[in-house]
Amino acid sequence: MTAHFRRTLLVRAVRPYRSAGHFAWRFAKGKLEGDPVFFGLLEHSLIPDAGRLIDLGCGQGLLASWLLEARALHESGNWPAHWPAAPKVENIWGLELMQKDVDRARAALGERAQFDQGDIRTADFGKADVAIILDVLHYISYEAQEDVLRRIRAALPAGGTFITRIGDAAGGLPFYYSNWVDRVIFFLRGHRLDRIYCRTLDEWLEVLQRCGFEARSLPMHKGTPFCSVMLIAKAV
Repeated sequence: MTAHFRRTLLVRAVRPYRSAGHFAWRFAKGKLEGDPVFFGLLEHSLIPDAGRLIDLGCGQGLLASWLLEARALHESGNWPAHWPAAPKVENIWGLELMQKDVDRARAALGERAQFDQGDIRTADFGKADVAIILDVLHYISYEAQEDVLRRIRAALPAGGTFITRIGDAAGGLPFYYSNWVDRVIFFLRGHRLDRIYCRTLDEWLEVLQRCGFEARSLPMHKGTPFCSVMLIAKAV
């Protein structure tokens, strides 16, 4: 059942992007199918039930589509018996710097989630139960990273969840390969990437502690040549 279920969830999460154009659909299909983070979030039960989840640097809203379809399948009874329950999230808000991605997210998901254009370095996060940043923090300066993390902590209640995926700068060749891929993707999307701001896993854990979190790490690059690590943090 699991293989069939995986295919079903993938098809359902990708389908809304047909209304957002061919590029949006192809990108959604490739990303959701090829990146282990999406199934990993579900299989490891990393996201708790939440009133409000904020996805910072949300791109075209893939995480929102994924979580919405996962919950719908769970509630219909079409869910692997050995998997933890899909998270129940009442409100999803995505913030994205690139307006074209915001437009694609809105075209695909309509009113099922809210998407706004903005910069995580300056935007008001409001209040949330869960905050997520996937593969974005290394694009902003070290000082901005810590400021964003402190503002996320201020947006969460004690015990609130913050999840981010980072590259481990101590990861050797896979880490350098992932950086090269980052630069290529940015170039193909018409953007210039002058510098990235990376840290080792130990350094990331220290920063999170300084910013008011207790965190644990989980490898999140299965099936890829990268060196990606998920950090699951609780606000203290």
